Amino acid sequence: MQEQVRYEQVDFSGQSLCGKEYEECTFYKCNFEQADLGRAVFTQCVFDSCNLSLAKLGDTALRDTAFNNCKLLGLHFDECNGFLFSVSFARCTLDLSSFYKVRMKGTRFSGCSLLEVDFSEADLSKAVFEECELSGAIFDRTVLEQADLRQAYHYAIHPETNKIKKAKFSASGIAGLLSRYQIVIE
Repeated sequence: MQEQVRYEQVDFSGQSLCGKEYEECTFYKCNFEQADLGRAVFTQCVFDSCNLSLAKLGDTALRDTAFNNCKLLGLHFDECNGFLFSVSFARCTLDLSSFYKVRMKGTRFSGCSLLEVDFSEADLSKAVFEECELSGAIFDRTVLEQADLRQAYHYAIHPETNKIKKAKFSASGIAGLLSRYQIVIE
């Protein structure tokens, strides 16, 4: 197990980190593109300015882990270990990623690009989407109760197929709740 280690500009691309454990470690400007992180455990770690695009996350544990300024294209967070899964994202690009059926209560997304991300059947209760682009994101049977989407934009969320009780939306975002009806809002 690696504890409180700072990794700077390390190229892990294409490598296997299967089964390795990291606690309170910082990864700064590291490249994990197409790395195999299967069964790896990251506890209270910070990824800052890293590229994790297309990394394999089979049974990867992400516990109280923060991603800041990271490129996370096409990641399957739905393949992560769900036990104590807890993440936050600030100024990250998560386009084409999947959170299918992931429990993410209270997760914070701040200044992120979430183009065509799959949130189907995810539990996003009390999640916060602050200044997030959600064009093409899929919300289907998603739990968004008490979620805050007041600063999110370009989303399409259908109230009939998602749980949105006490969720917060801005007046300008109402169109994203009504897009299915093809009505004109002026």
